[in-house]
Amino acid sequence: MMAAMKIVPANLDGRPIIVASLVGTAIFTAVAVAAAITPKTLGGVAVAVDLVLFALGIAAFLSAYALAISRSRYDAIGIGGLYFLAGSAPAPVRRLLIGALVAETVVAFATAAARPFSSLAFGILVPMFGLGLSGRWGARYGHFNPRDDRGAHAPAPVEQNVDHG
Repeated sequence: MMAAMKIVPANLDGRPIIVASLVGTAIFTAVAVAAAITPKTLGGVAVAVDLVLFALGIAAFLSAYALAISRSRYDAIGIGGLYFLAGSAPAPVRRLLIGALVAETVVAFATAAARPFSSLAFGILVPMFGLGLSGRWGARYGHFNPRDDRGAHAPAPVEQNVDHG
């Protein structure tokens, strides 16, 4: 945890979300690699870690979606900007959060491939954690352009029928 706090600059918005993402990724990586080496000993621990991170990721994903819905009244929020931080987050935030998501994905597939048909297959669920936290950051702190609905969705003005007075 302390190492993650040192990696994340103190002036970044949403620092607790970024630190949580890095810590979760580090725990998952350590447990998944150890379980790949000794699956009989640590297979159950790996499944527990995978399922907890998956559940936390689902909660973060859904809360991000709910927050984005409320913001969408005023901001033009796209999925790429919300969950993948494309154009909505500063480069350091995007590097850290998307980097954690990529690391989770690589570790999940590598360890599952190293021990096919084992409990390490549950690791494939873990990238939901990184995706959910990226979305949570984007929904809370992301910068989106304001909506401009004056034209596309505005009703046409009602004019009086000239023929009937």
